[in-house]
Amino acid sequence: MKIYTKSGDKGETSLFGGQRVSKNDVRIESYGTVDELNSILGMAICEIENPELKNLLISLQNELFQVGSDLATPRSDSGKDSYIKRIDGNDVVRLENLIDRYSENLPELKYFILPGGSRGAAWLHMARTVCRRAERKVVELNISIDIGDALVVYLNRLSDLFFVLARYANYITDTPDVKWQK
Repeated sequence: MKIYTKSGDKGETSLFGGQRVSKNDVRIESYGTVDELNSILGMAICEIENPELKNLLISLQNELFQVGSDLATPRSDSGKDSYIKRIDGNDVVRLENLIDRYSENLPELKYFILPGGSRGAAWLHMARTVCRRAERKVVELNISIDIGDALVVYLNRLSDLFFVLARYANYITDTPDVKWQK
């Protein structure tokens, strides 16, 4: 099978279900940014040696594929999209539990920190910022198209989790967070 189809040569692409849209459609921007986030997690995984943290990041990569599928599949009243697992409140609660779990061992944060420290933490901070951009795109999409409320909340919590995991990556490697110098 060839990787190129030539179907996008005129600046359009297909959503799940076959609908054609412009490649600069906010829906495409949304799941494209999620795809970018997933690639950044791949870079973080390459830099992190801790097996528990690596496995968590791999599970988040798989979940981001689900987020992309959710975003790429228009909701329908007929139920034709029922084969897609949508992000829901349970996914948000799971992220909140992860944030709590990884935060509990971290020293209290008494100052602002800059992205950095260990290489793994730096990549997780990069993931956080791209996640925030994905969230902004999904908010924009949600203004014009019903995508449900859970995706915005999910991406908000995911960026919080990346902040905590960046600090955790520094913590487990005995690397101090980079303090902001006023």
